[in-house]
Amino acid sequence: MQTHILVADDDPHIRELLRFYLQQERYIVIEAEDGGQASKLLETEQVHLAVVDVMMPVKNGWELCEEIRQYYDIPVILLTARGEMEDKAKGFLSGTDDYVVKPFEPEELLFRIRALLRRYQMVSEKIITMGNTVIDRILHEVKVGDQVFPLPLKEFELLTQLASQPDRTYTREQLIELVWGLDFEGDSRTIDVHIKRLRERFRDRTDDFQIVTIRGLGYKLEVNDK
Repeated sequence: MQTHILVADDDPHIRELLRFYLQQERYIVIEAEDGGQASKLLETEQVHLAVVDVMMPVKNGWELCEEIRQYYDIPVILLTARGEMEDKAKGFLSGTDDYVVKPFEPEELLFRIRALLRRYQMVSEKIITMGNTVIDRILHEVKVGDQVFPLPLKEFELLTQLASQPDRTYTREQLIELVWGLDFEGDSRTIDVHIKRLRERFRDRTDDFQIVTIRGLGYKLEVNDK
């Protein structure tokens, strides 16, 4: 399933910049030039995350954020040139998940988007099914048919992250960020070790999926259609 991101900003240059970087990450971008248009798009389009400018005509970002909080269960990032503490406080009171001040580094915004999507995915997608293989986030277990395979925490989180977006290539650095966090002091070889363990655990037990090495980049999970 592809991720749809709503970008609501009255500045066409900001929308163009965000469209470029988000599409590079294979996100589907839905654009609105004011808060009223964004509100209508939310009613008709599937949206997984919203990047919302504070100072917009028709309906400002704070108002739109309050509306999203009331009717939709998606993360919101407020994007604004206003960096004063009282404005940030107002943003968080309106229900935003994060707050980015212009000018910003696109890579930083992408990291914040990935982190929020991961958090919401962990909450919203409780069961991932791949043929006879079921990943249950609530029980923290993997079942192949009737057989349960308990996994160490990081192996479980790594497999879940890969399976949550099949066919998406993750770099080792992205997987470190998503599974271990920015405070992790090890190196990317940790990913290789955990991938090897996962492959060994399931190699002779299921052909529902496989973890593929993308040379020079990282890994992706492929689901085998039967």
